[in-house]
Amino acid sequence: MAKKWYIQEFTFPELLNRNALRFGTRRAQWWKEGAAGTASITYAGLWRLVKEAAAGLMELGFEKGDRGAVMAYTSPQWTWADYAVVCAAGISVSVYPTLSAKEVVYMVNDSGAKYLFVYDEAVLAPIMEIRSQMKELQKIILLTGEITTGHPDLLTFEQLRRLGVTALARDRLAFEKRWRSVELTDRMSIVYTSGTTGRQKGVVHTHLSFNAACCRDLRIVPHYRPDDVLLSFLPLAHTYERECGHGTATMAAATIAYSSPQTLVEDMQLFKPTVFMSVPRIYERIYMALRERASGSPVTKRIFNFAMKTGLKLTEARADADGFVDMSEGVNFTQGVGSWLSLKYKLADALIFKKVRAMLGGRFRFAFSAAGSLSADLCKVFMAMGLRIYEGYGSTETFNTVNLNLPHKVLPGSIGPLCNGVEGRISEIGEWEVRGDNNFLEYWNNPEATREVFTEDGFYKTGDIVELLPGGYLKIIDRIKGIMVLDTGKNVPATKIEGLFAVADYIDQVVPIADERPFVSALIVPKFETFIRVFDEEGISYDREALKFEEEEGGLVIGVGEEMVNHPRLRELVHVEVERANQELEEHERIKSYVILPRRLTEETGEVTPTLKLKRHLVLSNFSREIDSIYDSSKKAGEEARSGTGS
Repeated sequence: MAKKWYIQEFTFPELLNRNALRFGTRRAQWWKEGAAGTASITYAGLWRLVKEAAAGLMELGFEKGDRGAVMAYTSPQWTWADYAVVCAAGISVSVYPTLSAKEVVYMVNDSGAKYLFVYDEAVLAPIMEIRSQMKELQKIILLTGEITTGHPDLLTFEQLRRLGVTALARDRLAFEKRWRSVELTDRMSIVYTSGTTGRQKGVVHTHLSFNAACCRDLRIVPHYRPDDVLLSFLPLAHTYERECGHGTATMAAATIAYSSPQTLVEDMQLFKPTVFMSVPRIYERIYMALRERASGSPVTKRIFNFAMKTGLKLTEARADADGFVDMSEGVNFTQGVGSWLSLKYKLADALIFKKVRAMLGGRFRFAFSAAGSLSADLCKVFMAMGLRIYEGYGSTETFNTVNLNLPHKVLPGSIGPLCNGVEGRISEIGEWEVRGDNNFLEYWNNPEATREVFTEDGFYKTGDIVELLPGGYLKIIDRIKGIMVLDTGKNVPATKIEGLFAVADYIDQVVPIADERPFVSALIVPKFETFIRVFDEEGISYDREALKFEEEEGGLVIGVGEEMVNHPRLRELVHVEVERANQELEEHERIKSYVILPRRLTEETGEVTPTLKLKRHLVLSNFSREIDSIYDSSKKAGEEARSGTGS
């Protein structure tokens, strides 16, 4: 703890000011610029930039407590806008840049935002079409690029800064007085929930809950060093990246580098990060990419399989009787495991694992997993490679982590014990309830919803059913609303089924269906890239013109032709994986029937949130015809069997 000098209590403007004063020459932000170059800014430079932008807002009439919305991708510019609003004593409102016009209008109007920062002209164009629907909005600020259309409400970020420079020349103390007026209990941010169960609610956090959350996380994780680099690629509009990533790194005055899921591997080589936040889906993709690379020839495939088998054996040998594994920095992985297994592991490390760590930049220290369950097997796979992933649990309302695996005591498949500084209990129905300074203050303009989620003694009801494990560790069983109930009354946990396909060879996405149905069925998205390779290798023809890509050709395949999904070879391999998963399930939980979809469920279609969670209600609505066909066919088959007309 002596090394963790950065655990202190202050408002966010005080934090930035401290960094500028004490660590002004340290690199604060680092990003790609131009074809192959990078740019950066120091903490002193960042404070100056924020000061000018905040003063610019004040010159436009921004008052303490006003709301400023930020609609941008994860980038330095997102933070500049966010910091400017907060340091002008305002409330920052997070708006995902991929939201529909209807959702944007709702968030801006509900929050009463008077100022809206947008990333670029591509984000700006649809906003201008709905500008008239946002009644309280006064100004729109373009963060990157130039304004090519004339409108009195538009200005660029640089123009905003120039306004601030002029204002500061006239009154040098105006900004000082404003940011120093901010108190810990002031509202700092409104973050709208991602809408997996319905209409968005504005979660209100204060400077106190932000600071409490950062201190909570920093007490548990390994200490930050002056040369640490956090790689940021998850949406900053979500609290996970914003607090667990940016918040803790800024508290420790570390460097934040910027990437995206699309360029993650190459950016790791460029920035050589030591820390990052991620979600299970990204870890699954990393593992599948590694395995794909190793399947180039029979020899490399055998070497990879040998390495993984050896690594998993070592992980199991290192685990104690309850399955806990020490993943502290500096721990000797081969101590006490036997000379033969130690020798095999060193060989596997030299052949495979060192190369994997080098692929991550060679300086990797630790990472976090949240916003979904990381399968125990996948956690062990990364442990085997010497990669530390600490899984935790939290929500937007708790400013993230309320449970976290301890570095010296990781239990794969669990979310860890309760964090220091947070109280928790399991209710009579098995729901996890938590209380602490990190909890949100209220739902904006929604006192009824606020009352519903708190107990009489102030515990937040998470909506998640948990199971108590050894050592006070917990495991998420399912969302209360996510537990599917068959028409027989039997409960079916959706996440249990989904988790069995986390590292499947041929299946990419699975959406189980069971509510008020006679049996479990599923919508299944195959791994299109894998099947393209299989079809090419086996000489199976398919319609190449029907392939659809996430971006340009060569990117992630998001759609194929019906010919491919209906081909017997694809259906055979998918069926084998479904049956393999079924062996791990209770009889009433098993997938009895399924539909194979010709396209991925994506953020662009609105079926996946920016943090890669499925919006189940929307998926079920979009594919209602396919789902009905499953149960209609089953009903018809049953009737034919009873009448003797079935084949």
